[in-house]
Amino acid sequence: MDVNMKHTFTKTLEDCPVIAALKDNEGLEQCLSSESSTVFILYGDILTISDIVNRVKECGKLAMVHVDLISGLSSKEISVDFIKKHTKADGIISTKPMLIKRAKELSLYTVLRFFVIDSMAYENIEKQCMNVKPDCIEILPGIMPKVIKKICNTRDIPVIAGGLISDKEDIMQALDAGAVSISTTNPKVWFM
Repeated sequence: MDVNMKHTFTKTLEDCPVIAALKDNEGLEQCLSSESSTVFILYGDILTISDIVNRVKECGKLAMVHVDLISGLSSKEISVDFIKKHTKADGIISTKPMLIKRAKELSLYTVLRFFVIDSMAYENIEKQCMNVKPDCIEILPGIMPKVIKKICNTRDIPVIAGGLISDKEDIMQALDAGAVSISTTNPKVWFM
C-alpha cells in the first residue's frame, strides 16, 4: 500500500472520528444515514458479507470487515483473499497479525485490534506493530484515556479507541488522549 492510500485512510478517520461498528442488520440500516464515513462490519457470513459491504459502499462509506467475526471464514490468510476477491471492502480488522500482513500485501487498509487487559497485552502491541506495520491499531476498551495516551505517545501508528464508549465525554476523552477516532456499536453515539 502506498503512502498516499494510508494518508487517505488516516485523514478519513480524523475528519469523521466516530466509526459506526455494526453487529447486525438493524445497525446497518441505522448507520447508513449517520455521518460516520467509516464503518466497521462485525457480523455476517460468507454468503452475506458481500451484500453488507455493498450497502455500506453504496452510501459512500469506507467498509472495513472484521474477518475474525465472519462466519465461514477461517483464521488463515485465504480469508483475506476471499474478502478482497468477493467484496468491495476497503480493508480488514483482525486480532491476527498474519491476516493483517496478508491484507497489506493485497493493498487493503488494515486495523490490528488489541484487547488491552493487562501489562502483557500492552507490551504485545509494540512487538506486533513492528512485525506487521498495520495502518491503524484499535485498542479495547476505549475508555482508558491514560492507556490511550501512553500508546499514542510511544507509537507512530494512528490509534482507534473502541469498546464501552457510550457518550460524548467518552469520545472527547479518547480523542484528547490522542486517538484519531473511536469505534462504537452504540447507534446513539453515531448521531452525536
